Amino acid sequence: MRRTPPVLVLTEQTPNPDALKFIPELAPGARLTEGATYALARSGFDAARSTLAAALFGLAGVERVFVAPGFVTVTRAAAGPPWSALRYAVIAAIAEHLASGAPAIADDSPPVEDAGQDPIEEEIRQVLGLHVRPGVARDGGDVLFERFDADTGVLWIRMQGACGGCPSSRLTLKSGIEQIVRRYVPEVARVEEIGGAPAPAGASRLRRWIEGFGGRGAGARPVFTHGGREIPRRPERTP
Repeated sequence: MRRTPPVLVLTEQTPNPDALKFIPELAPGARLTEGATYALARSGFDAARSTLAAALFGLAGVERVFVAPGFVTVTRAAAGPPWSALRYAVIAAIAEHLASGAPAIADDSPPVEDAGQDPIEEEIRQVLGLHVRPGVARDGGDVLFERFDADTGVLWIRMQGACGGCPSSRLTLKSGIEQIVRRYVPEVARVEEIGGAPAPAGASRLRRWIEGFGGRGAGARPVFTHGGREIPRRPERTP
């Protein structure tokens, strides 16, 4: 009987002390999802949605599971077992699931763009995709566009994975994401998080990311396209 080779799973710390990022070594071209990300919580979880998350929620202390194409972020309960006791159990559960060949998410499908969305909203989505989401993903999270209020200039986003409930999420939002989006899309006056609340900041990795971006010159406003055509812009907001 041929044995399945073991799956290597690496771990990375995140700015959230209660969340760890687990990176499995996948076959060339393989991904955990078709491009979408999934935030799952123990409360109200349907085991049919994800056998991977079901295995992880079977471990005492696992509170939330975030599945991205190339990694899994697991958030533990603050009062639960420490990572020194939980880390290897999570690695074993992920490795066992991947060795089984079962999909990480049931009914997974690639994200679908709304071709009829407002040009400013589309520009915001492209800025998030190019300049925000890759950096946030390196810290085990994701940022999703929720809505943009053109009358007030407020952009509402949803922070997932290690960013959700992170002590430094307010720093990420106000000093990082808001700064980046407003630089490229002047129509945005403020960025707020759905369900977010002010919290103490202090993650050095996030500070370095923010400072590194802020040190770049302003430059010209970039041109974004959709379907090969330039996205028209509204007149810039005046104070």
